[in-house]
Amino acid sequence: MAVLTPVSSCFGAKYQALAPLRILRGLVCLLVLLSTAFMMLVFFGFISAVVVRVFSVSYSRRATSFIFGAWLALWPFLFEKINKTKVVFSGDIVPSRERILLIANHRTEVDWMYLWDLALRKGCLGYIKYILKSSLMRLPVFGWAFHILEFIPVKRKWEADESIMRHMLSTFKDPQDPLWLALFPEGTDFTEQKCLRSQKYAAEHKLPVLKNVLLPRTKGFCACLQELRSSLTAVYDVTIGYKYRCPSFLDNVFGVDPSEVHIHIHRFPLDSIPVSEDEISMWLINRFQTKDQLLSNFQTQGQFPDQASERDLSAVTSILNCMTIVTVTGTMMYYSFASFWFKLYVSLVCAYLVPATYFNTRPQPILSFLKMRAR
Repeated sequence: MAVLTPVSSCFGAKYQALAPLRILRGLVCLLVLLSTAFMMLVFFGFISAVVVRVFSVSYSRRATSFIFGAWLALWPFLFEKINKTKVVFSGDIVPSRERILLIANHRTEVDWMYLWDLALRKGCLGYIKYILKSSLMRLPVFGWAFHILEFIPVKRKWEADESIMRHMLSTFKDPQDPLWLALFPEGTDFTEQKCLRSQKYAAEHKLPVLKNVLLPRTKGFCACLQELRSSLTAVYDVTIGYKYRCPSFLDNVFGVDPSEVHIHIHRFPLDSIPVSEDEISMWLINRFQTKDQLLSNFQTQGQFPDQASERDLSAVTSILNCMTIVTVTGTMMYYSFASFWFKLYVSLVCAYLVPATYFNTRPQPILSFLKMRAR
């Protein structure tokens, strides 16, 4: 089986020059995002994700999703309204508020952020959860947010990850709790070097040799379906392409790339997906073979087929949301500097979040705890 030359869509000059005003604007946006994230985590995240959880996991998740859905909406506002990045949707038009498992290709370090643009339009922005590298949990501020939002950290070694992953997945089974669980089965972002290694492995094991995506790892996807199948509505197969360069995190912040993000969606009802692990694995590999062809066509045609119409973000709603968050968190920040009791509260919350994030621990509801003790 021949090894193909990887084809990258990350080519050409940057969409926008990094001018001084663009740098200043990006730094202001980054400062606002980081400062508001910290204050939201400390003053609202702790109450919704820790205090409320002691009484009800379901209400805790709903409160946390509402609060952080508002904050996460700042990012699509940055991408689409401030940076003027065009987001183009194609494929199936999916309904709002489904419980779904979402799989996507991993072109760059920020693919996961553009899924927010889709989730926002479907009313599920606060309910999206990611399976991500455990090293990302050590990021300042963001690591705490990942913990509060119940992202699933993995080391990408199945022997170490299986028990942790299945345990966390088992807590997401309540069909009354909205859920968008996002998984990148390639396990890492795409580079030409990684692609060559993936192609070599595929050729040796008589699997499809792909040039625009890596051969997917199937065990995590199988585990998600095994644990959640009875409570999910569908699987979304999402393919992401960029014009004309794949962006980095700072490209997003400063608005220099990309000019367009293309998101192709294929919706699969759960009853159309196989049940046995071997068949699920082959289904996933076949989907990535289709992704590979979609991305090859995207290289030549500049778009995915079957472009769909999704509503544009409301500039007025986005600005009002931004002003509300900045005003509320700014007030909390003022009192954090002015009041001893606020300083003490912030210190205690930070002292809690550091070990809780590191050890991935959450409080158990009182009723569940009492039932366990009574047995």
